[in-house]
Amino acid sequence: MGDMKTSGSFHGKLLAFQRNEATGADIYSRLARSAGGRNGAVLARIARDEARHGRQLKGYTGEAAGPNRIKASFYYWIARLLGLTFGVKLLELQEGRDGKAYTRASSAIPALKRIARDEDRHERVLIGMIEEKKLIHVGSIVLGLNDALVEIAGTLAGLTIAFQSTRLIAAVGAIFGIAGAMSMSASEYLSKKSEGSDRTALGASFYTGLAYVVTLVLLVFPYIVFPAKFVALVVMLVTGLLIILAYNFYLSVAKDLPFWSRFAETAILSMGVSFLSFGVGHLIRTIFGIDV
Repeated sequence: MGDMKTSGSFHGKLLAFQRNEATGADIYSRLARSAGGRNGAVLARIARDEARHGRQLKGYTGEAAGPNRIKASFYYWIARLLGLTFGVKLLELQEGRDGKAYTRASSAIPALKRIARDEDRHERVLIGMIEEKKLIHVGSIVLGLNDALVEIAGTLAGLTIAFQSTRLIAAVGAIFGIAGAMSMSASEYLSKKSEGSDRTALGASFYTGLAYVVTLVLLVFPYIVFPAKFVALVVMLVTGLLIILAYNFYLSVAKDLPFWSRFAETAILSMGVSFLSFGVGHLIRTIFGIDV
C-alpha cells in the first residue's frame, strides 16, 4: 500500500485532489466575502472544510498545491453574474464527481472515503441553507421566456411565409412582441398583486417583461441580419432552441429540476406552434393574395 501511495500516477491523482480542494476553498472564500451576512457565513464554513481537506491531502503528497486561479475566477464570476445559488450548485456538480473519485481511490487510502462523505454530507446541507432573493422572480422570468418563445417564434414563422421582406417581418414581429411584453407584464403585476405586496408585484412584472423583450430581440435579430427570409427563419428557430436549452439548464441546476424532460416539453411546444403558424401564414397568403 505504501508503494501505491507514492507511485507516480497515484501521487499525481492526490495532487489533483489537493489542487481541487484549494480551488474550492478559494472560490468559497471569495464568495463569502462578497455575499456577507448569513450566506457569507455558510460559504465561509464550506471554505474552511475545503481548506481542511487540502491540508489532509498535503499530509499524503508532501507537497504544496495552490488553487487553479482560472477555474476559481470562472466559478466566482458565474456566481456573481447568474446568482449565488446557481454558481454554487454548478460547482457542487464538480464536487460530486470529485467525491466519487475519492471513493474509488479510498481502497489505497481509507481516509479519502471520510473526505468523500464529509464533502457530500456537509456541503449539501450547507448549500441547501443558502438564501437568495433573486430566485424569488425565477418563475416570472420563466413565464416571460416561455410566452415569448411560443408567441414570437410562432408569429415570425407565420410572417415568414406570408411576407417576402425580412425587414417587414422583423417590424411586424417587433410590434406584436412589444405589445405582448406589455400585456404579459400587466397580467403578471395583477396576478402577483392579488397574492402579495405591490413591491413583489412590481418586481415580478419587471422580470416578466424583461425576459419577454430580451427573447423578442434575440428572435427578431436574424430577420434584420439575413436578407434571405428562410435563412433567417432557420437561425431564429435555432436561437429559440438555444434559449430553451440555456434557461432549462439554469433551472435544472439552481432549483434541482429535471433537465431533459423540461427541455423536450418546451422545445416541442415552441417548435410545434412555429410549424403550425408557418402553415397558417401560407393559408392566409393564399387567401388574401399577399405579395409584399
